[in-house]
Amino acid sequence: MTDTPLAAVLMAGGLGTRMRSAVPKHLHPILGRRMVDWIVEAGRAAGAAPIVVVASPATRDEFDAGSVQVAVQETALGTGDAVRCARASLAEHVGDVLVLSGDTPLLTPELLRDLVETHHREGADATILSACPPDPRVYGRIVRDASGSVTKIVEGTDASDDEQKIGEINSSIYVFRSSALWPALEQLEPKNVQGELYLTDAIEIIVRAGGKVAAHIAADARETDGVNTRAELAHAAAILRDRINEAHMLAGVTIVDPQTTWIEPTVELEADATIQPFTYLRGATRVSAGAEIGANTVAIDAHIGANATIGPFCYLRPGTVLGESSKAGTFVEIKNSRIGDRTKVPHLSYIGDAEIGEDTNIGAGAITANFAHKPGLPKGRTTIGRNVRTAIHNGFVAPVTIGDGAWIGAGSVITKDVPADALGIARARQENKEGYAARRRDD
Repeated sequence: MTDTPLAAVLMAGGLGTRMRSAVPKHLHPILGRRMVDWIVEAGRAAGAAPIVVVASPATRDEFDAGSVQVAVQETALGTGDAVRCARASLAEHVGDVLVLSGDTPLLTPELLRDLVETHHREGADATILSACPPDPRVYGRIVRDASGSVTKIVEGTDASDDEQKIGEINSSIYVFRSSALWPALEQLEPKNVQGELYLTDAIEIIVRAGGKVAAHIAADARETDGVNTRAELAHAAAILRDRINEAHMLAGVTIVDPQTTWIEPTVELEADATIQPFTYLRGATRVSAGAEIGANTVAIDAHIGANATIGPFCYLRPGTVLGESSKAGTFVEIKNSRIGDRTKVPHLSYIGDAEIGEDTNIGAGAITANFAHKPGLPKGRTTIGRNVRTAIHNGFVAPVTIGDGAWIGAGSVITKDVPADALGIARARQENKEGYAARRRDD
């Protein structure tokens, strides 16, 4: 890489009608990020700054102004017009401009860096990211002369029969010298069936002016795949899933069945963690070394301590913190709660807005009832101390505190604080009515 400044223009103004959705194509989610955010992250990791997102009037407010700059394409007049809309945002930029498409979530920073390196090595005015996929479909074709130099790009819909036979396609990703890009865009004319300004025509304009155009062929054509349909969206998600899982496995994480395990890119896993099948780890979830996540578990923004055991069929919601060697068992849901080291919540329980100390055992069917009784009031919290033993079918009506070492009787609904080392019982005394059933049958 050279020291030449690199900015990026990300074209994200289209609606993507083939998605058959009211949601614009670029905003569809893939593994915890919107499609366009994957491209923003790839561009940023490749060294591009600033990044200017060209949005439609309908989506202009969907982007964080602190993360990217936004230019609005008021009328959809084609890719050439889209890039031209970003010119004002880059008025002070004198380096290279990386042009990205908002529907290519499989781009990697490594591929973009390779593209920029080829651009500098060739001393080119423009460099195209091309690929040779098994099926070129209707992608634009890269036309070269006898010496192998790029002369133009022909859109797939406008290509002749001979040009349709060309296997090298345009990915719609480019690097331009800004001194060559802006003058070329001013010369674009709507000479196509769609009446649009094609960015691809800028390549031919640069060549005619005596400029040099190079192409960098992607080693893996899949990285340049665009997403236009729901089926292609699912295909892209599977590839991203596999990349993430492979990276974790190479770093020492055991993923028993990678094809059924979905891990978002923001999740942190330490070596020697084990992830069982049909698990979805989301958001800022962190899993420490030695922890095991059981099958069919969902964790969102949860912190799972070392050697903890989770699931199966566990749901860890935001704010969950599980201590070292703790357990959240089968059909357990935990939300906004801290579970102490070696504490067990074995099965069939809901723990919300709670603080549970170390070495405590929560019996099956426990419920913390933390509903705010008046609108606007915060939910109450349940505090359960260290070495507490609760029984089956206990309810804890917050706010309530259970002292260290206390025991709770089975079937009790606790509404008052229980002192340390006390036995808390809150249930009606059992009474048997002799002969009651027989008398009812005789009536």
